[in-house]
Amino acid sequence: MEHIEESLALQADIDGDSSTSESEYQHALEVVFDEENVKRRKSSLVSSENPKLAQQATKKRESTSCFVHQLLENQRKSRKNQPAIAHNEDRLLDKTPDTHNQAVHSRLLTKRQLSEMAIGVRELSKKLGSIRLKLKVKTIFLLTKAHDSDLIGLTRNITEWLLSKERETHYTVYVENTLEHNRMFDAQGLISKDPSHEGRLRYWDNELCKKQPHLFDFAITLGGDGTLLYASWLFQRIVPPVLSFALGSLGFLTKFDYSDYQDTLTTAFKDGITVSLRLRFEATIMRTQTARNDQKHDLVEELIGVEAENNLTHKPDGSYTILNDIVVDRGPNPTMSSTELFMDEKFMTSVQADGVCVATPTGSTAYNLAAGGSLCHPENPVILVTAICAHTLSFRPVILPDTVVLRVGVPYDARTSSWASFDGRERVELHPGDYVTISASRYPFANVMPQGSSSEDWIGSISRTLNWNSRQRQKSFKEWEEQNQDKKARGLEE
Repeated sequence: MEHIEESLALQADIDGDSSTSESEYQHALEVVFDEENVKRRKSSLVSSENPKLAQQATKKRESTSCFVHQLLENQRKSRKNQPAIAHNEDRLLDKTPDTHNQAVHSRLLTKRQLSEMAIGVRELSKKLGSIRLKLKVKTIFLLTKAHDSDLIGLTRNITEWLLSKERETHYTVYVENTLEHNRMFDAQGLISKDPSHEGRLRYWDNELCKKQPHLFDFAITLGGDGTLLYASWLFQRIVPPVLSFALGSLGFLTKFDYSDYQDTLTTAFKDGITVSLRLRFEATIMRTQTARNDQKHDLVEELIGVEAENNLTHKPDGSYTILNDIVVDRGPNPTMSSTELFMDEKFMTSVQADGVCVATPTGSTAYNLAAGGSLCHPENPVILVTAICAHTLSFRPVILPDTVVLRVGVPYDARTSSWASFDGRERVELHPGDYVTISASRYPFANVMPQGSSSEDWIGSISRTLNWNSRQRQKSFKEWEEQNQDKKARGLEE
């Protein structure tokens, strides 16, 4: 089947594994799957890739620094002698190629391939959670709220500290291009103060993050969970490890105190870090190719039936990688939305509600929580599906494995269209007949964690931010007896 390469921008050594050479980390990870003839809808196979550009990108990534996928590397070696079958016919039907997206989408994988990919990421995540990664950091990506005057000053402090001659490594620091002429940040003041900063203080924009994500070895965010979500949005594929300083409101994902940033970063660069790989979803909008509001067509029959050759019912119209959730709701319409859910090749149910929230484990404490969904530990490999204000007494939130492909569609006979949002961004209208395909992404989010148990840290987060299970403790029988004796004693005194 297709060659799949994963590379996450991180040069790292694993403590206790000195036999691993640096050259092993300079190869983009390639996972080759066995040939498998599994039924897959041709509409879902339509890719927005350009095969020639994809081949060029593959060669380019071979010299790119990658995340320490040692476990997946072993899997790659075990399949090295197995043949790889090209599936070019799956790519020839796209009339609107996206030249910036050369990755093989997870929705194109067979059931077995998706399962193998998900299991590999889980095993890697478990291994990374128990070791410390010593980084070889030279280029640092710095993200903050550019409209917050307080955070701009803090960003300037950390930038000046990173660029200082006192650092053993001469770091190159990238800040948002809006700060180049910001008076509070005063970039020219930093350069005039120390001319060596010139050339090492650079600026990023959205296009740079999209086209050259491998340029950054490490990412630092200053803000809250929303800032971290924005970092995930900027890096739709390759994600450098992200260390977040808590300068927001709740702080489910921001684990470090800014007041200790010098010690925190010194320890991270010198002694290593612990990384938590957070599951992300890949969502693709599929547009119907039949007439709008044609009630003769049935979305259920189209998605679970067999398509005629060269007669595709849907075509892709953009893909997004998200960390929190995908929400399909009624949008500005005054009436409730009507959606249909599909799991792999089977119809699940129809939902009459304000909308449907499909959340990652990381996003279980966001909109999913507000809609009545389950709290879920971020290491669980699952997909959470929760209806928003369902017009029924029997709909309950469901939890699905991350090895399925979920589809949320608008039936042809729906009264109104629905709207989809991805991590609260890119509001997109879904007309009757359109649907969204949701599957586990091949590019998890590398979140830097404090040393210690991630389970204890997660329980502490929901207890601290949400007052989870907080109530007055029930009194023991002994305390009741003592209170009764006190009352009797006071009665006698009176």
